[in-house]
Amino acid sequence: MFTGLVEEMGKVVNISKKATGLGITIKGDKVVEKAKIGDSIAVNGVCLTATEISGNTFTADVMYETIERSGLKRITVGEAVNLEKSLTLMTFLGGHLVMGDVDSEAKIISIVPKGIAKLYKFQLEEKHRQNIKYVVEKGRVTIDGASLTIIDVDDDLGAFSISLIPHTLENITLGKKKIGDFVNIETDLFGKYVEKILKFNNFENNDNEKKSKLTMEFLQKNGF
Repeated sequence: MFTGLVEEMGKVVNISKKATGLGITIKGDKVVEKAKIGDSIAVNGVCLTATEISGNTFTADVMYETIERSGLKRITVGEAVNLEKSLTLMTFLGGHLVMGDVDSEAKIISIVPKGIAKLYKFQLEEKHRQNIKYVVEKGRVTIDGASLTIIDVDDDLGAFSISLIPHTLENITLGKKKIGDFVNIETDLFGKYVEKILKFNNFENNDNEKKSKLTMEFLQKNGF
């Protein structure tokens, strides 16, 4: 579990193709410090397990499901990535609870200067556009591993906007991206659980109604 507070921007130093996916080696001074094999490190919001650690680099395996869902399929050697080590009970929770399980990608469709800030608008990829239901105004979304506040939502377009101040732009990879680039998106976990519980309750209620012989018609026929 993570907070969405990016600790540093690391750099991809090697990519190797494997039968089971990809092996990615990343340089990251802060996240590697005191890290050990088996630790979880978020790379652009994707939770990866460190399988090797050497100096200030770590290597992680990326399976096909992760490649399909995230922008790691486009990653290149030399590219900057947002890094965050998994939180502990002593970690300051200044962002929101982030699982490191990317839902889908989104495309940057506009970048507009607004005072000292820049307004970024994103559109979810078409096959996952239904996930816009988990995106709410003034709620939180994780973009390439960074916890950010949503300022407006366009449900019909499957799009939403966030505003970034100069400090944030300098310290996360989003400040280096342009219109047409893709980012990893993880929506708020709680909305998904609420939806699942409501669906399950409705299913149980409907199922019980089908099995039960106690109906309004039965009660009327029997004088109730």
